[in-house]
Amino acid sequence: MGASAARRRPAAGPAFDTIAAVDLGSNSFHLMVARVSGDELQVIDRLREPVRLGAGLDADGNLTPAICAEALACLRRFGERLRRLPPGAVRAVGTNALRQAANGQRFLVDAQRALGHPIEIVSGVEEARLIYLGVAHSVPDDGRQQLVIDIGGGSTELIIGRHYQPLRLESLYLGCVSHSLRFFGDGRISAERLRAAELAALQELEPVAADYRALGWQRVIGASGSMVAVAEALRVEGLAEAGITAAGLKALRRRLLKLGRVDKLTQLQVRADRLPVFMGGFAIVLALFEALGLAQIEISDGALRQGLLYDQLDRLHDADVRDRTVAQLARRYHVDGAHARRVMRTAQRCLESVAADWQLTDAQHARLLQWAAQLHEIGLDVAHAQYHKHGAYILEHADLAGFSRQEQQQLALLVRLHRRKLAVTECAALDEAARVAVLRLAVLLRLAVVLHRSRAALRLPRFTLQAAGNTLTLRFPPGWLERHPLTGADLAQESQFLADAGFTLRVHDGPATP
Repeated sequence: MGASAARRRPAAGPAFDTIAAVDLGSNSFHLMVARVSGDELQVIDRLREPVRLGAGLDADGNLTPAICAEALACLRRFGERLRRLPPGAVRAVGTNALRQAANGQRFLVDAQRALGHPIEIVSGVEEARLIYLGVAHSVPDDGRQQLVIDIGGGSTELIIGRHYQPLRLESLYLGCVSHSLRFFGDGRISAERLRAAELAALQELEPVAADYRALGWQRVIGASGSMVAVAEALRVEGLAEAGITAAGLKALRRRLLKLGRVDKLTQLQVRADRLPVFMGGFAIVLALFEALGLAQIEISDGALRQGLLYDQLDRLHDADVRDRTVAQLARRYHVDGAHARRVMRTAQRCLESVAADWQLTDAQHARLLQWAAQLHEIGLDVAHAQYHKHGAYILEHADLAGFSRQEQQQLALLVRLHRRKLAVTECAALDEAARVAVLRLAVLLRLAVVLHRSRAALRLPRFTLQAAGNTLTLRFPPGWLERHPLTGADLAQESQFLADAGFTLRVHDGPATP
């Protein structure tokens, strides 16, 4: 796994010499561990277990106790391999099944304890971006525009890109687990069932197929288990030397219909753990060829987990895609960059003063506060009235490359809470630790915004800020508040907003009394 010269990063080395990726897919859980050497990654361990999380949803959309127990047992085994890796060296993500599960957040609490590391839930579009990153690093970069397709257990990702840059990303609610359960759940294969499965997949592809064909590609690459399984069945039957071809698919279709049952797919050397989901994946492949007019797909061994490793490598080398996403959003919504930077510097100064006392020492706390300061005014592009709510809505619902759902939710909350009433109830869905951290970060952002309310490019005095429980003490040099009565009035108003939310803000003019 090597990096291209086109993706050279700053020379500063990473904090870890070993990193790991955990992919909690809807069909299988994957673990990949790699050694870091400059811009290179060397895979030193990998594990895969067919947990089939997507098949463990009950009628109410909850993960069943049985599937939760199986998933947690797998994560405990993965956790044993990852025990020696420090915080930040492991990136673990959940995909479609956890996006859909009504009790997904409750499961995550136990899952993180079992794994011993945080687990993020990523959006479908972010999953697509990471898949493309993994595939792009696993095939030779010949400069051609390429279509990457990944059929997962619960979703199918379609990405058009060139080099390491995706140009179009889509995630469809179409996966081999759900499709197999729907059309081949009792193990029988027939022409009617297979065509019904194809048509259902074609319906999902219909809204995006024309745009994709218009954008075009010169190369098609398939990734993950379903693509690999179909390609292997074609090879075993002598229907294609490598990859997947349209002619080979037609012949394999006839062979599958002749077999008539899922359990007979062992004759095609389909792995035992792949048998229950093979036919759903095959029907989706047929639909992809029909909808997109494909002639051939080559197969890559890169996928989401490789993408996670390279995304982690970027972050370690200060090339975090989240920073680019924030900068692009600020430009798109015409943020006053100079003012945002003033607020950001003051917010960071406040955080440095109270980080230890308020248990905000994690690097992620500083990043969230920085991003929120940069974006706290994006809602002004919609309307001034309630602009904090407009900004929060944008951040909650936009596709933000690099951000997990949890990060996106917390960033939206910080923007929502940065002015007016500090609506503590907005954080009710967060777990206790995240709720406390977000509220405290919001208070620091609010102080920075208040201190720069004049929007003037004036240097603030050397104030001090101290924290004790939910009490903050803000102290200015002697006479400063007298010379700035409007700021004093703003801070008095802010003190009342904070008091209503259970915080105490004490503002003093002059040195502390001995």
